[in-house]
Amino acid sequence: MASRLSASPLPLLSFFLFFLFVISSAADVSITTPQELKSFKIQEIKEGEEKGNGYYCTYTVKIKTSCYSPKYTRDAISLAFGDLYGNEVYVPRLDDPSIYTFERCSTDTFQRNGPCGYGVCYLYLYRYGYDGWTPDSVKIYEPSGHTITFYYGTPLPNGVWYGFDQCPWVNVDVQ
Repeated sequence: MASRLSASPLPLLSFFLFFLFVISSAADVSITTPQELKSFKIQEIKEGEEKGNGYYCTYTVKIKTSCYSPKYTRDAISLAFGDLYGNEVYVPRLDDPSIYTFERCSTDTFQRNGPCGYGVCYLYLYRYGYDGWTPDSVKIYEPSGHTITFYYGTPLPNGVWYGFDQCPWVNVDVQ
């Protein structure tokens, strides 16, 4: 009686699963290192003017300064973050050398009001000065309870917006 040889489906199944993993990993690409953005335009809201969806919320922002940063900084630090739909929070000056913000290895917490958004997906920091402040991370606590963390770990270049744009499909350069 002749024996019948059957090929095991395991190698083919393994290859197929590996292929699916590679394809699905490539489909979810996000910026994991901060980038310079020279064309970033801030949406400044003037007194009495409404921007975004007309509703205002309070965001908590925690900024951790790197242990490789100078002991303290006199640099002027600005922040802008927002969502896919142009709801943006802009803070022109976060720093205050008189109360020792952004000291080495410290975490500073701020609360800022801005338009209620639909999921923060971009964040940029702006540094102007000579000390060379280095953020480790910035964590945004949204009113919805969602939290997003942006990891820097590298000194901010002077005089440019520097950060992350993880918004899907759309350029965030809203005017």
